[in-house]
Amino acid sequence: MLFLSEKPLDLAVLIREVSSLDRGGIACFLGTVRNHHGHRPVLGLEYSAYADMVEAECARIVAETERRWPVRVALRHRVGALEIGEAAVAIAVAGAHRDEAFAGCRHVIEEVKRRVPIWKKERYADGSVEWQGSGAAGQRGGAG
Repeated sequence: MLFLSEKPLDLAVLIREVSSLDRGGIACFLGTVRNHHGHRPVLGLEYSAYADMVEAECARIVAETERRWPVRVALRHRVGALEIGEAAVAIAVAGAHRDEAFAGCRHVIEEVKRRVPIWKKERYADGSVEWQGSGAAGQRGGAG
């Protein structure tokens, strides 16, 4: 499974991946690029990742989630240049009931933000740029 994508994310594709007749609840999360970080106007950003580590860690997060709750998970994260409003991360989680779908979806995004080695370079309106860490390297803002 490839979790990283250089192409725009399509939440409908992820929903199809997790859908089945026995799963009546689907919870989704779509993290988009904001037009600010803190009090600074953002024009866009660029995500970079250590692909092998991202793929392995995302696979662990998905497997953990599917063991903890009776759900099916689909997850994608963008890399490359993104503009304001574009989706940076998309998650779909399906379970028989809404409670497990919501819990699983929340778990996935929180663990992605905490553990996955993805970095972003924000472009600010004043012409400056700044790198923000992700995963164990630091906190990430901008999307979600």
